[in-house]
Amino acid sequence: MEFFKLEGTSGKARAGTIKTAHGEIKTPIFMPVGTRASVKTMWQSDLEEMDANIILGNTYHLYLRPGHELIEKMGGLHKFMSWDRPILTDSGGYQVFSLSDMNKLTEEGVRFQSHIDGSYHMISPEKSMEIQKALGSDIVMAFDECPELPASKERLRESMELTIRWAQRCRDYKLQDHQHLFGIIQGGLHLDLREECMDRLKEMDFPGYALGGLSVGEKNDEMMQFLHNFTHKMPEDKPRYLMGVGKPLDVLEGIASGIDMFDCVLPTRNARNGQFLTSRGPINIRKNKFKDDPQAPDLNCDCKVCRTYSRAYIRHLYTVGEYLAGQLVTYHNLYFYLQLSKDARQAILDDKFDQFYHTFKNNYLSNEYN
Repeated sequence: MEFFKLEGTSGKARAGTIKTAHGEIKTPIFMPVGTRASVKTMWQSDLEEMDANIILGNTYHLYLRPGHELIEKMGGLHKFMSWDRPILTDSGGYQVFSLSDMNKLTEEGVRFQSHIDGSYHMISPEKSMEIQKALGSDIVMAFDECPELPASKERLRESMELTIRWAQRCRDYKLQDHQHLFGIIQGGLHLDLREECMDRLKEMDFPGYALGGLSVGEKNDEMMQFLHNFTHKMPEDKPRYLMGVGKPLDVLEGIASGIDMFDCVLPTRNARNGQFLTSRGPINIRKNKFKDDPQAPDLNCDCKVCRTYSRAYIRHLYTVGEYLAGQLVTYHNLYFYLQLSKDARQAILDDKFDQFYHTFKNNYLSNEYN
């Protein structure tokens, strides 16, 4: 089975299909984040309804609770959470570094304290692979080190070298037959480090490649400039994944640079604070100006939330603390990202991406609803 097929380009933007044991993924694609085997406030049927091709699971969190052994005993992550479409699991590396104030980095791996109960644990490349193998995800991420930016070039080179050594150990680990391991390219904003890292990872022949270590402290325009200068150099016949990015316009710019896959907690996290991501820019539905507004949250959206409920009603739900508020905004925000991906894909296949890019960006920046 051919894992990835490139089906069209428009400028640097790409459209393709990733084939997995649990179904096809049409790219470019945004992947909702299901950290603990659940996309916050969403039923799995909600995600199917909005046609999410793939979701994420978090290795670090699932390792700590409920434990990968239990999930494996329950038939793997797909069966455990009743989701029969593709799943990508991250390696746990980012959470090890970001959530634990007490961690010790060695050649072997990272020793850290749980953010839950303070207990000590060790995750190595082999341990990360063991956990992800037990979870049974379709796409597995190599264990890497992700330093915060800004960082010195010397520090970034050290991190890159360790990431490459760990990548080989991950590559040597035997996963399940249906699983595909992605390598992660590190090197900060230095094109020479990134290219060196990529070339050395290419020798290991990963099925796909991810860009890690972005949106971790650098300026947004620096990240965008890097993407436009680097992404097109990544292997053309393999999926390209930008990890943990980002805002709608970040995704749009990423697609324009040639990225295929995205994930970010922003649409779910911001929804819980009342932020609707709309075609005319983000709005805070809790504002007093919406208290008697009978209009749909996004007049250009055909999701079931915008077809059914008014701005006034959803603002009321937030005002009185009803859980439904966060659920409705989350549904819309995820639908919005998935629709962005679908519309971009069609524009690429029609070789009209440049027109789509400028129309979407101008509309989003208009802030017409504010």
